[in-house]
Amino acid sequence: MDETLAEDLRQAVGALVRAVRTVDTMPGGAAAILGYLDRDGPRTTAELAQRRLVSHQSAAKSVKELSAAGLIVSEPHPDDRRKILLRISPAGRERLCHERTRRTASLHNAIDDTLTLAEQQQLQDALPLLTRLTAHLAGNRFVPHAGPWDRDQGPR
Repeated sequence: MDETLAEDLRQAVGALVRAVRTVDTMPGGAAAILGYLDRDGPRTTAELAQRRLVSHQSAAKSVKELSAAGLIVSEPHPDDRRKILLRISPAGRERLCHERTRRTASLHNAIDDTLTLAEQQQLQDALPLLTRLTAHLAGNRFVPHAGPWDRDQGPR
């Protein structure tokens, strides 16, 4: 198979992600940091920058804004007191849940308005494939939630 499928998929997924994010009420970098802290637990600014593939300075700016808004809290790192560990606060978790709910509702409405029931089933059937591709591209560092699929266990 030629590279057309890969390019078409890249464009389609990119456009879908950008369209879903139009309902966001906070900057993407801030939402990403809250998401990482929620999924991965406490992290340093450097670890968040590395995970987001941005500069330390860029991550620090988002961290400062999130901290000022009370969405994350900092504490001394238990292994190295020179470092600061960041943790999502209850308010941050609530805000993140709100963002995720908005995105999910927007996508749910689009699916219901646009796709037939048979097409919705095709989309459901494709989720394990997308999950496996994502895990492979991420070097199997993580497997995103994408329905009834787990990289290590197969379909659930």
